[in-house]
Amino acid sequence: MRQNQIQTAEARVLRQNLSPAEHALWSALRDRRFMGLKFRRLAPLGPYIVDFYCAERSVVLEVFGDPNPDRAAWLTRFGCRVLRLDPHDILTNLPGCLQHLAEELAR
Repeated sequence: MRQNQIQTAEARVLRQNLSPAEHALWSALRDRRFMGLKFRRLAPLGPYIVDFYCAERSVVLEVFGDPNPDRAAWLTRFGCRVLRLDPHDILTNLPGCLQHLAEELAR
């Protein structure tokens, strides 16, 4: 899917300002460290910028809570499965979050 230049520039700025939870999760996901899957961080996907995206499994990981129903519906129609992780849980129990993520991806 082709992205516009404004969205790509916005994603680049966001990548430079990761929250502590996003940074911790990215450290675990990057370079195919998690289950050999490639994740992209703060990736433009259609009209949205998602926190983490795995194209191989069509999975979107969202770190911060407030689910936007329109966003979730669009991502679902696009064929993505949206998983939400709590930032506090990531910072206090990253191995548990990764285990939960592995179980969800195994489904």
